[in-house]
Amino acid sequence: MGLIHANIELVSAEDIALARKGYIRKENIKKLNVSALVDSGAYMLCINEHIKSQLDLPVVDTIEAELADGSIQNMDVVGPVIINFKNRTTSCNAAVLPGEAEVLLGAIPMEDMDVVLVPKLQTIDVNPKSKYRAKKKIK
Repeated sequence: MGLIHANIELVSAEDIALARKGYIRKENIKKLNVSALVDSGAYMLCINEHIKSQLDLPVVDTIEAELADGSIQNMDVVGPVIINFKNRTTSCNAAVLPGEAEVLLGAIPMEDMDVVLVPKLQTIDVNPKSKYRAKKKIK
């Protein structure tokens, strides 16, 4: 099986709140369309410094994270970020990878959006058992 990528939209949740309150216009909400590496071995959304800057996301925490190569690195956590994929959406924080690192879509936002891996097509899709609305596990 090869690498799986998905086209997702990332949106500044702060901008959505500001637009809702009338402080900025709806067309001024910061958003980006990106290709993300689907990484079911990662927990969270990971973005790079460029995306953090483009969306003007505030730092909400710092974490110590173990990378795929086994190294430990301190990373900023920013957010919240809205992720849109097809008819699914979720809100989460994102770890910030250095430089122009590839965006990673981790297991937690994928689970929240109720999307499934489609290895044969090397993509993800909405869960065919719940095509129109994400099914959430609360237990």
